Amino acid sequence: MTPLARAQRRLKAHPLALDAFLAAAVLLCMLAGSFVDPHGEHRVSWSVRTPDPLSLLLMTLGAVTLVFRRSAPMTVLALTGTLSVVEFVTGDPRAPIAMSAVIALYTVAATTDRPTTVRAGLLTMTVLTGAAMLAGPLPWYAQDNLAILAWTGIGATAGDAVRSRRAVVQAIRERAERAERTREEEARRRVAEERLRIARDLHDVVAHHIALVNVQAGVAAHVMDKRPDQAKEALAHVREASRSALNELRATVGLLRQSGDPEAPTEPAPGLDRLDELAGTFRSAGLQVVVARADHDTTLPAAVGLAAYRIIQEALTNVQKHAGPDAKAEVSVVRVGPHIEVTVLDDGAGDATGPQEGGGHGLLGMRERVTALRGTLTTGPRYGGGFRVHAILPIKVRTAATGEPGDSV
Repeated sequence: MTPLARAQRRLKAHPLALDAFLAAAVLLCMLAGSFVDPHGEHRVSWSVRTPDPLSLLLMTLGAVTLVFRRSAPMTVLALTGTLSVVEFVTGDPRAPIAMSAVIALYTVAATTDRPTTVRAGLLTMTVLTGAAMLAGPLPWYAQDNLAILAWTGIGATAGDAVRSRRAVVQAIRERAERAERTREEEARRRVAEERLRIARDLHDVVAHHIALVNVQAGVAAHVMDKRPDQAKEALAHVREASRSALNELRATVGLLRQSGDPEAPTEPAPGLDRLDELAGTFRSAGLQVVVARADHDTTLPAAVGLAAYRIIQEALTNVQKHAGPDAKAEVSVVRVGPHIEVTVLDDGAGDATGPQEGGGHGLLGMRERVTALRGTLTTGPRYGGGFRVHAILPIKVRTAATGEPGDSV
């Protein structure tokens, strides 16, 4: 960093010192202008003159006042304007003390709003120009009087331009910061949604298959000595359920692989086309499941089919775990207009209260899936015992990016 750049940084870090430096520079300029008379004996010559002591005092006061231009811009403008008017009336020859008023007007325009700048600028130009024309030693039409009007106008205009540029730069900076925060929040939101989705899938897979493994392992242990053939059949179901659990876990964990990984799974997510297979796994575990479908072979989007499959899977798992060994479950899938309705009922022979929401994440996962598709979910005990899960899912879903309805696949 160059010495000049370091000096500029120090001055910006200490605005009072910067203003003191500016005030000293203005004082030197006013003093230089007060000792030089451009209107000597010949129009093209410059002659040396001696300013009055009062003019020297007024110039010094005007420069010192500029030190406080940032903290009290309107007060500094009023003081420098008053000193300029006094100089216009008493100075002969006139000293360029109006320079301090022009800088004060520039500061007001750069630190306030445009209406305030217009009012202050018009008042300053009127007062200073009027005092110079009416009470000064020069004729009212003198070029010096018109210069006062021009310089005050330039000060106000320059200050307003600087203020406008600062506002534009600040607005651009705020928009960039807001866009950056929005991108970060969107990234965090998507990460959280992905974590919830993977957590739901893992819960559904583990809860379903582990429940089946637990039931079949209990059956095998119970009949191992007396009915070894039935024990072998139960162990075969355990093996099949564990293999299915491993396959689905591999497919779910594969979502965490990087894109382009050749080992990432390509098998589509399960849907209602595998409903009979799902019901068969529960029947093999001893649960009586009746399936009724009136969806007219409707082809559902992958997200809707997966949600319906997982809801039925979780509901039947809860029946297997909570409703008792003699429970019966009824699954119905019906298309009603633009919606698909999924209902799972059980008679609750073992536990009439059904699954408890506080006991796990099953019902919560169902609700999250349905809410993500803008559907509705109703769960609760049935009159006389048992539990009911009823979900209404739209056949066409809206994509998160465009908000337009997606076509059925």
